[in-house]
Amino acid sequence: MTATDQRRSAPPRQSRRAPRGGGSKVLNALLGLALAGGAIGLQTLMLTNEDLAAPLTYTGALKEDVNAGRFSARVDSITSARAIDTGEKTIEAGKDQVFVVIQASATVPKEPLHLEPAELLTGEGQRYAATDRIEKAKTLGNPWIQPGWWASGPFFFEVPASALPGARAVFSIPTNMFYGEPHLPEVEVDLGLDDAAAQRLFTAPEDVYRLGDKR
Repeated sequence: MTATDQRRSAPPRQSRRAPRGGGSKVLNALLGLALAGGAIGLQTLMLTNEDLAAPLTYTGALKEDVNAGRFSARVDSITSARAIDTGEKTIEAGKDQVFVVIQASATVPKEPLHLEPAELLTGEGQRYAATDRIEKAKTLGNPWIQPGWWASGPFFFEVPASALPGARAVFSIPTNMFYGEPHLPEVEVDLGLDDAAAQRLFTAPEDVYRLGDKR
C-alpha cells in the first residue's frame, strides 16, 4: 500500500510590527493586535489542509533513541527475508519483492499508548504501510507502550527493490482528543541504506525469518 504525495512544508512565519510614533498607546496597541491578527490570518489562508494536518517530525539514525516528546522510538536492526514464519504459517513475499523486517523499540514518559503501524518512506517520497499479511498482534503496533519501559517488536514491509535506497522508517501515534496539539509528533529514522546497502538487502535476503527472532 503506497501513497505518492509528499508532504509540503509550511511556509515560514513572518512577523509584522506596529508602526512606531506618537498617539494613543491604546490605539497603537489595538493597531498592533490588528496587524498581528491579519498576519496570522493571512498565514492560515496560505496553508493547505495537508499543511495544517502535517505532523511534527523528529529525525534520527539507526540505533539512535529519537525523542518526540510524547514518545521515543529507536530502530534496533533491519533485515530482509523471502518469507516470514509466523508460528502458524509461512508467508512468502510477492513476486519481485522481499519482506523488510525492522526491529524497533519505543517508550513513553507519561501516558501509555499504542504505536500506529509503521511506514517505510522511500528516498523518492513514496510511503509503504506495514504489511497487513502479518497480524498486528505480532508487531510492535500491538502492545501498550508503558512509561519507564522500552517495548520491542518488529514491523514488516513487503516492498520492491526501488523502495529501499534512502529509505526511512516512520513511527507515529494515534490522535488523542485530550491533547490540543495542532501537529502530532512522529519519529523518522534514516535506515542508512545507500545504493549498495539497499542492493545487498534486496538481493541477499534470508530464506525465512521466524517471528520471535530479535536480531
